This record gives sequence, structure tokens and C-alpha cells, in this order.
Amino acid sequence: MAGMLYLCATPIGNLEDITLRVLRILKEVDVIAAEDTRQTIKLLNHFGIKTPLTSYHQHNKREKTPVLIHRLQKGEKIALVTDAGTPAISDPGEDLVRACYDAGVEVTSLPGASAVVTAVTLSGRKTRRFTFEGFLPADKKERAAALKRLTDSSCTTVFYEAPHRLQKTLRLFLETLGEERKITVCKELTKKHETVFSFTMGEAVRYFETTEPKGEFVLVIEGIEEEEKKAERQKQWLEVPLEAHMQKYLSQGMDKKEAIKQVAKDRGMPKREVYNALL
Repeated sequence: MAGMLYLCATPIGNLEDITLRVLRILKEVDVIAAEDTRQTIKLLNHFGIKTPLTSYHQHNKREKTPVLIHRLQKGEKIALVTDAGTPAISDPGEDLVRACYDAGVEVTSLPGASAVVTAVTLSGRKTRRFTFEGFLPADKKERAAALKRLTDSSCTTVFYEAPHRLQKTLRLFLETLGEERKITVCKELTKKHETVFSFTMGEAVRYFETTEPKGEFVLVIEGIEEEEKKAERQKQWLEVPLEAHMQKYLSQGMDKKEAIKQVAKDRGMPKREVYNALL
């Protein structure tokens, strides 16, 4: 009978942020697969856990995945942990999870600490809808696409960033989003020196130009208001000749009355004005 892969959330800073269930599972499994065994051993020693460790990270996942799958298929129980937080979030654990499903191995996730959720709840930004982007891509085209998504996104967006790249990333956001877009910069979450800064983008850039970034950062960027987005769309339509705008909908099969209604909505005009202008 196949074993079980346990995705175990571990603290992102404060060691008290670990669940009783995770502690029990870490003691009971046959092996713990860790992103960095040097970091995980500190956690295990703190709680007196003696379970064997093996490494599983970005650079060995191709060779290690089939090894772990084989052990699981033999009936072993394996806990997967990342350096901090929940495995499989911006983490090679996602590959192991997919491989388990392909191999018919059961997977379960033990919830706990997550830097994304912690930052969003601390940010003071709107939380009904948010997007997690992870680290800004290194590839130029992918990075440009991520920045483009930010320009017209109306939901809160979350990024991770390392201290040595923070200033460059903030300048990119400033160039893309402008001086006044709001951002919350969270540093060293749950740790002794946890700090949460609420800035405009311009303020954030200027602050970290004179203050050396230290620690791990989570950036929470406010989305544009729906009304602002609507106004921008209307502005774009007003640059299109009225007759061409009308013809767009007629060519899609709308009758004249429906097309006038849609044109009026697009341009933020009364239907009567559109009708009279076309006449």
C-alpha cells in the first residue's frame, strides 16, 4: 500500500508558529525532505525531533523526485518542508506533489504559517481579491509581462523580494506604476524586528535609497480602483472615431439599437448623444 506525502508548514520566523499536528507528523514520518537540511535541523533540534533528513531542493529535484516517489510507493511516509512557511508555494515542492498524483500516491497538506497571508493581513490593503506573483521573474520578457499585469490590475498583488534586489525592484515598480501607487513593505515577518511600512511607490524608493535593506521582504501593492480602470477604458474609446466604434459592434451581429447602447456605455455618453452624433 502506498505511503503518504505530508506538506508541513513550518514557522517563517517565530518558532512558536508551528501546529501541534505538524510536530506530531514530523516525529511519526519515516523521513523529512527539506529544502535546506541545515535550516531544518535547527527546527528539529529545538523541538527534540530525531527523524532522519534528506534534501529536496531546486537543484536536485530532477534526480530526487523519483527516489522519493519510489519510497512512497513502498509504503513510507514522508514530510516535505521548505526553509520557512508552506511547501509548494514558490517552492520545488509543487513538482513533487504533481509527481505523487501521477504515481497514485496520496498527498495531504498541514496548514500553518505563510508569508503571503501574513503580509496581506498586515498590509491594510484590500483583501477580498489578491494575486500572488512570487519573485519578479529574472527573464526580461516574463518580467515585462508581470509588470504589465500590474498596470491595470484592480486587485492587490503580492511579491517576495530579497534585500539585495529590493531597490532595483522598487524602481521598476515606480517606472511602471507611477509615484502615487500605494505599497506596503513587510520586513522580517513574525521575527523580533518585524516592520511594516505603508508608502506611496515614490516614498518607498526614496526610503530604501537612504536605508540599506536587510532581512526578507514581502511587497503588497494596491490595485487600481475600478472607477479609475473604467475611466482609462473610456479614454481609449474616445480616441476611436464614433463611426468605427459603431461598426465594430454591427460587424459582430448586433442590431443598430444594441450597438448604440454598447457604444454609449464604452464612451461614458448618453445613448441620445451617440444617436444624434451618428445622424
